[in-house]
Amino acid sequence: MSHEYYISRCLQVAKNGLGTTRPNPMVGCVIVHNNTIIAEGFTSPFGGNHAEVNAIQSVVDQSLLKTATIYVTLEPCSHYGKTPPCSDLIIKHQIPHVVIGCMDDNPEVAGQGIKKLKDSGCNVTVGVLEADCKAHHKRFFTFHNKKRPYIILKWAESSDGFIAPKTKNKQEPVWITNPYSRQLVHKWRAEEQAILVGTNTVIEDNPSLTVRDWTGHNPIRVVLDKHDALDTKYTVFNADAETVVLKESTAKLICDTLYKSNINSVIIEGGSKTLQLFINEGIWDEARVFTGLITFNAGIKAPVFSGKLVSEQHIKKDTLKIYTND
Repeated sequence: MSHEYYISRCLQVAKNGLGTTRPNPMVGCVIVHNNTIIAEGFTSPFGGNHAEVNAIQSVVDQSLLKTATIYVTLEPCSHYGKTPPCSDLIIKHQIPHVVIGCMDDNPEVAGQGIKKLKDSGCNVTVGVLEADCKAHHKRFFTFHNKKRPYIILKWAESSDGFIAPKTKNKQEPVWITNPYSRQLVHKWRAEEQAILVGTNTVIEDNPSLTVRDWTGHNPIRVVLDKHDALDTKYTVFNADAETVVLKESTAKLICDTLYKSNINSVIIEGGSKTLQLFINEGIWDEARVFTGLITFNAGIKAPVFSGKLVSEQHIKKDTLKIYTND
């Protein structure tokens, strides 16, 4: 099998850590001996073992490591954090060949892990399926390179381009999409570290912003309330998840605060005003836009933006389009 084959498998394995490793990257690791995979590992929840450690520890016959190849999506760490350096562990077990998908841009690593491995005599191959590995680690790279969280905009709009009707009778959301689309949104919430809405969304919809239709961790709820318009009667202030209130008025200041709080990804599920704030400042990475069959004829218009359409799918009769900010 080729290096690409095994790095592709690493990427598959890595996804087992989605939503649990943050703020660490969700790394995947595969160990191969005589063209046979003898171990796999992915990053444990934050504070636990890294992918390389889990893979190495699962090898039944540790003597095989001296003639094996270890594949990993991201450069093995070279510094002490919550756990010892993975590069040291690879060297300790005398694994002769290391194949890496992409380098780690974290200044604490940034090639130092590769250098340490090479200096010890390891044969190191770097850049296998590099673009795929960088895309997989998009949250991690955005956090370290842009000094802000990875930003996902998400909204649902009617077939005639509105995200809410002109009037409504109850303090709850008016559903535009079907239950399957809404379940997918809850899956997304479990995958990201935080979810953000504005004051008007809290007042008009009284949302929970939790994972109810999916199994996973509730994201940190971030609420914009620059005029102190909210009090604890709203559901976002219950004990189901952590809630942070921000008074910042620009997307840049919001992102700065989230970055300093070590939050590496956030879904913006606010109303049109909050979404447009991030769009106008150009601070977003993905937009996930549902279109339902319902029509409102009048109401709050959907955000105006431009992006590169990267995928389109149908969920029953809803349409989901995903864009990137290029």
